[in-house]
Amino acid sequence: MNYQITHRTTYRYYGRVSLCHNEARLLPRETSRQFVEESALEVLPAPALRRERTDFFGNRVVNFSVQDIHQTLEVTARSRVTVAPRPSLTDTPSPGWEEVVCLVRDLPELGAMEARQYTLESPFIRPNAALAAYARPSFTAGRPLLEAVLELNRRIFKEFTYDPQFSTLATPLSQVLEERRGVCQDFAHLAIGCLRSLGLPARYVSGYLETLPPPGQPRLVGADASHAWLSVFIPGLGWIDLDPTNDLLPDERHVTLAWGRDYADVAPLKGVMIGGGSHALEVSVDVMPLLPPAEADDEAA
Repeated sequence: MNYQITHRTTYRYYGRVSLCHNEARLLPRETSRQFVEESALEVLPAPALRRERTDFFGNRVVNFSVQDIHQTLEVTARSRVTVAPRPSLTDTPSPGWEEVVCLVRDLPELGAMEARQYTLESPFIRPNAALAAYARPSFTAGRPLLEAVLELNRRIFKEFTYDPQFSTLATPLSQVLEERRGVCQDFAHLAIGCLRSLGLPARYVSGYLETLPPPGQPRLVGADASHAWLSVFIPGLGWIDLDPTNDLLPDERHVTLAWGRDYADVAPLKGVMIGGGSHALEVSVDVMPLLPPAEADDEAA
C-alpha cells in the first residue's frame, strides 16, 4: 500500500509565547516492510533553530526552537510511505514462552541482548502481579510464545471496551485493568505490561491506521487519527507486531512512526515554552491511499 500522510497539530494560546523549544517524532521510520519515499516537517512560525537526529531507539526526531513572539504554533508533517505485505505467520512454529524468558534473561544471542531492555519498568508501565495474573490463562506451561500472545491479543479485544472518554495520559494502568476500558494507547500499554510481568520483551509502537468510511459515506479529509500497538520479541521470528485494539496482526494498513518502551518515548510533539497561558489544541490526521503508478495511468486513461 502507498500512502500520503498529513498530520497537522495546532496550538492556539490565549497569551503571547516569547520562546518555545520542541521535540517532534512525526516523521516515519523505515523498517524491513516500510519505505519512506519522502517526508517533511513544516513549522509556523519558522523556527530560529532546527535539527534532525536519531534517538536511542532509532526514531527520527526533529528539535526546533521558535524565538519570535507568537500565539499560534502549527506543526505539519507530510510523508509518502509504502508498506509491504506482512509475511504469513499461519502455523509458524515458535519456542515455548518460558524458554524465551530464559533466553532473554541469560543469553546474549538472536537479538536477545537488545530485547532485554524491553522487559524492564518504564514511565507508563510497571510490571506487577496483577498484570501477570491477567496474562496467565494465555500462558500455560510450555505453550508456544506466538500462540500465547495471539490469544492475549484476542482476549484484550474481547474483554475490554474501547472508550475515548475514559482515559487520559494520567490514567494508571491499574485502573484500565480494573474497569476494562480504554483506548489504543491503554490497550498497547496493558499488553506490554502483561508480557513484561512474565519476563517477556515487548515494546510500544506509534503510527497510523488507515480508516475506512462507513458504506456509502464519503471519506473525510483529516478525520483519521494516530494509533498505537505493540511488538513482542520472538527468537527466530524477530519482532512481531500485535494490535489488541482490533485483534489483528498489523499489515499494510498500519504505518509505523516510532517505537520505544512506552508512550513517553514516542510522544509525537512535546516541549516547553515561556508565556502563553492556557491553550486550545487541534489535531488533524489524513492517511490517504495512493494508487500504484500502473493503476493511476489506467484510471487517467
